[in-house]
Amino acid sequence: VREEIERELRRLERMHPDSAETATVRNYLDWMVTVPWSNQSKDNLDLEKARTILDEDHYGLEPIKERILEYLSVRKLKKKMKGPILCFVGPPGVGKTSLGRSIARALGRKFVRMSLGGVRDEAEIRGHRRTYVGAMPGKIIQSLHQVGTANPVLMMDEVDKIGADYRGDPSSALLEVLDPEQNVSFRDHYLNVPYDLSNVMFITTANLLDPIHPAFRDRMEVIHLAGYTEEEKLHIARRHLIRKQIEENGLTPDHIAFSDQALKMIISSYTREAGLRNLEREIAKVCRKVARGVAEGKAGPTRVNPSSLPHYLGVTKITPEEALKANQVGVATGLAWTATGGDILFVEATTMPGKGKLILTGQLGDVMRESAQAALSYARSRAGEFGIPDDYFATHDVHVHVPEGAIPKDGPSAGITMATAMLSAFIDQPVNRTVAMTGEITLRGNVLPIGGLKEKILAARRAKIPTIIVPEGNRKHLEEIPRDVRKGLVLHFVSDVKEIFPLALEPAQDRRDARRDRARGEDPGRYAAV
Repeated sequence: VREEIERELRRLERMHPDSAETATVRNYLDWMVTVPWSNQSKDNLDLEKARTILDEDHYGLEPIKERILEYLSVRKLKKKMKGPILCFVGPPGVGKTSLGRSIARALGRKFVRMSLGGVRDEAEIRGHRRTYVGAMPGKIIQSLHQVGTANPVLMMDEVDKIGADYRGDPSSALLEVLDPEQNVSFRDHYLNVPYDLSNVMFITTANLLDPIHPAFRDRMEVIHLAGYTEEEKLHIARRHLIRKQIEENGLTPDHIAFSDQALKMIISSYTREAGLRNLEREIAKVCRKVARGVAEGKAGPTRVNPSSLPHYLGVTKITPEEALKANQVGVATGLAWTATGGDILFVEATTMPGKGKLILTGQLGDVMRESAQAALSYARSRAGEFGIPDDYFATHDVHVHVPEGAIPKDGPSAGITMATAMLSAFIDQPVNRTVAMTGEITLRGNVLPIGGLKEKILAARRAKIPTIIVPEGNRKHLEEIPRDVRKGLVLHFVSDVKEIFPLALEPAQDRRDARRDRARGEDPGRYAAV
């Protein structure tokens, strides 16, 4: 690098000051001498202090905190090591970007963030060649130049939103940057000399893994951030959000106090999200109303209770997810993963005279449609075992509907729910409303594992459904779910669809009792929880 700079200096000495090339060479030399080549900040290797900082800034998120402390421990024992390349994946608002700042503070390093959302030009990463007018280094070198150290925490936000067009593919340009074996000699097109990026700690963030290029994904250590539970949101609101909003709205803790019941009501009845952004907005709305009262001369503290919340926030926005009121034929309860956490999903199946046609409605995606086809084929192939007449499918059409038809739905994890709803309709046996299920079905009747187990269990908990049927392959994931989330729930692990029907379908004796009560005009709902 020194040789390159001296060669350019000799060129500059021989040039005329008014030459157009002079400005280009001067600009290049300015960049070369101001980019941090060996200036590094000193790492904080006090593990206790780092742990305290991470706990101060974030509640929970234990896997990430452990990973940072492991890195510091190795750094303490080994002076020269490659910086890790972490990828935080999770729904919006769970604290991925703020976690990057917290990690930089714990390490004692400078923090720099670059947003890659909507970047389509490869030159944004690698820079432009010096022959172009207005050429500049890429975002990587510019970020290091901005912080002035060669070992910052460099956060690349929204890597799943990178585009690609005729100007190149930025995610392919990042392959060299994010490979510890190659980034020792990263070559920016503008500088055109090797630059050592191995001391930089790269952190990338994404909402979804699917859009990320496979080779790009392979270079990163993926850490999943799940949505927060109601209890975690309550703690975070108490420790961080309320304090921040009181300060931002010009109040003091003497002016306003939130009861735990009021916070729980905001979480469950005014917001539906995996993260915390909407919760913070609702707390800010309450604080603004109180600030207006203080500005108008109202004396004394304001205590926010569930009874006073409608005055500040209006009527509740979210209708709580609830289980069915009674057991019904052809209606099974499934569990779904969404970008805002988990949700319960009702699958309805009915039959009518026809020619064996399958009708699917509810804006289902291709994978979900295929799951319905597989569930029907499984039921048809084992019609004799379930007591379905031989000519039943030749004389009946099957209609499967998933309510909330305006919302697109996809994924294979509703397979066993569809199979249960269909079988219930075929043999006229109600489904137990206190059972929710998730799992992919095969033509052989095997139940395959699914993703997003924590979010789905949280959805069942919110809907007060006590029994959950989960694929056997997901048993190992149960350790990742906190004990307080599992408390009071009964989980059944199944590997074959046949194991589901005794658990999910109402026993024949209960049906006879319910029919007898209907004939007498009594309420059959008392058998619904059996």
